[in-house]
Parts: sequence; structure tokens; C-alpha cells
Amino acid sequence: MRSRKQAFWITLAAGLTLAVLGFLLAGPIGSSGEEFSNPRVIGAPIVFIFGIMLLFLSPVVYELFPGKEDE
Repeated sequence: MRSRKQAFWITLAAGLTLAVLGFLLAGPIGSSGEEFSNPRVIGAPIVFIFGIMLLFLSPVVYELFPGKEDE
């Protein structure tokens, strides 16, 4: 069984990875114009938002995950 600190760090790393990946995939390809204003991948903004949600939920995972008595 994983400790609560490991669960916190795994959730934090997954959220940061998804946020960065979603941000990079949502960036425009060109410099200007309407054809360049759309994201490169259709679901990239959703991936970014889900990553930010995981980042904010990582402390909740730490608090809700059962820990040892001496922690």
C-alpha cells in the first residue's frame, strides 16, 4: 500500500504533466490569423483544465488518504 506522501506526489506529478501537455498542445501553430487561432489538438483545453484540477486536488488526496499513526 502506498503512503499518503506518495499518493500526493503521484497526483501532483500527473496534474502537472497533464497541465503542461494540454498547454503545449493548445498553442497556436502560426503567428496570426483566424486559421491559426484554433488549438492544435481539439481536446487540449480539456486536458489542461483536468491537469489544473488534479493539481488542486493533490492536497485533498493527501488529507483523505489513510496514513500511519505516527505521521
